[in-house]
Amino acid sequence: MSRGPNSRLADHFALTGWSKGELARLVNRRGAALGEQQLSTDTSRVRRWIEQGEIPRDPVPRVLAAVFTERLGRVVTTEDLGLERHRPARSGSTATPPTEPGAPDRTAAVLTEFTGMDLMLNRRGLVGATAALAAGAVIADNLHDWLTGGAVAEAATRPLVVRGDGPEPLTEAYEPGPVGKDEVAALERSVEVFRAWDASRGGGLQRKAVVGQLNEVGGLLTHGHPAALERRLWTVAANLAVLVGWMSHDVGLEPTAQRYFVIAAQAAREADDRPRAGEAVSRAARQMLHLGRADEALDLMRLARAGTRAADGALPRTRAMLCTVEAWAQASLGRADATHRALGEAEELFVRPTDRPTPSWMALFDEAELHGMQALAHRTLAEHDTGAVPAAVHHAEQAIRLRQRTGRERSALFDRITLASAHWIADEHEAAVAQANRVLDSIGQTSSQRTWDRLRAMDRLSVRHQRRPEVAELRERIRAALPAPRAPRPI
Repeated sequence: MSRGPNSRLADHFALTGWSKGELARLVNRRGAALGEQQLSTDTSRVRRWIEQGEIPRDPVPRVLAAVFTERLGRVVTTEDLGLERHRPARSGSTATPPTEPGAPDRTAAVLTEFTGMDLMLNRRGLVGATAALAAGAVIADNLHDWLTGGAVAEAATRPLVVRGDGPEPLTEAYEPGPVGKDEVAALERSVEVFRAWDASRGGGLQRKAVVGQLNEVGGLLTHGHPAALERRLWTVAANLAVLVGWMSHDVGLEPTAQRYFVIAAQAAREADDRPRAGEAVSRAARQMLHLGRADEALDLMRLARAGTRAADGALPRTRAMLCTVEAWAQASLGRADATHRALGEAEELFVRPTDRPTPSWMALFDEAELHGMQALAHRTLAEHDTGAVPAAVHHAEQAIRLRQRTGRERSALFDRITLASAHWIADEHEAAVAQANRVLDSIGQTSSQRTWDRLRAMDRLSVRHQRRPEVAELRERIRAALPAPRAPRPI
């Protein structure tokens, strides 16, 4: 049935440089390789898909998502291409398929499709750098009403709403069945293993494994489970989605990371866990800050903090963590009073007693992490007000000292970069060189694009001292250590 032009498909098609005939041949060739010999796509059919909004029958939408993913070097789903179809209700259910954006079946469906395409991208060694990041306000609009205690809003434009009404994922090889308590407990333990690795060494080496685990959980969620068990599964999905989003951010896959953070927030919604969703949103805010988009990060942090205020289960330490991210955003904008106010609130909340257990996803926000975030906020503010340098140095030194007890080498590396940067801002070049050399001594043990980005930012602060021999030598060493920029993939 014609629905008018499919602008999403047209936009993606324009990026490829293909002719309609080339796309038709690629669909037939890929379909044949998958055992779908009956496909006979031609130029006129491609034209109807684009110009008339006709949605082809399965498995063509999946095949199209696969060929666009390969061509563009980033995850492209059937929803991205505007090829939505309603899914049947989950197995064992006789209910009418839900239609609201956050419905469990749809969230599980897009989770499995997105992770499945991401796994295919991993296998072929592609990198996703061509998609655009959505603005922080767009993400906030999509999640605002639920996080703040209302219903799910239906925004007029939703580039990041993950809707799962497309066909089944192309990469699924089997249909996982329902699981019991022991299997869910094993999945929960796997999250801890992956999280510990990421905290120690960075996300590059384990990202594919976490994506695969998340894909499996998405498949499990297409089946009915007892309510308590299903909530645990959704929590596992949220935890894995946050982790793979952070790992994606860590290796420079920014649009992919952002999609995972949104998936995580929606998975937390299905678990009825607003604090977990707020922490996922705060990760998206930290990503925005790393990319220099502080105003948009503040949009997200207002949402995350509002969500914890609306939640009965938000622990003081969770709220403290959110305050530190807000402080970083305020510092990025040079707002000293707001920065100090947020950091003061974080310190007060961090030590506030509670008799409730700390959720596993908050375990890494310990005293060392609090000092690390305080150091980062003060160091960022120091670029606007050098009076913040002593506090940045103090907190960075405290964080490094505490990290030595926990084996979180990569986090300590970030703290040391923060410390060196503070010394550069204060024109303390000898201390800065010493810290920077210690960073270079151990930086090769990580797999973090964020580490390289922070190192480049630190290097820029050293420019005004570059005539000093020791600084010139350091800068040469930094240039030798930095990886070569990735060449853009030809279209």
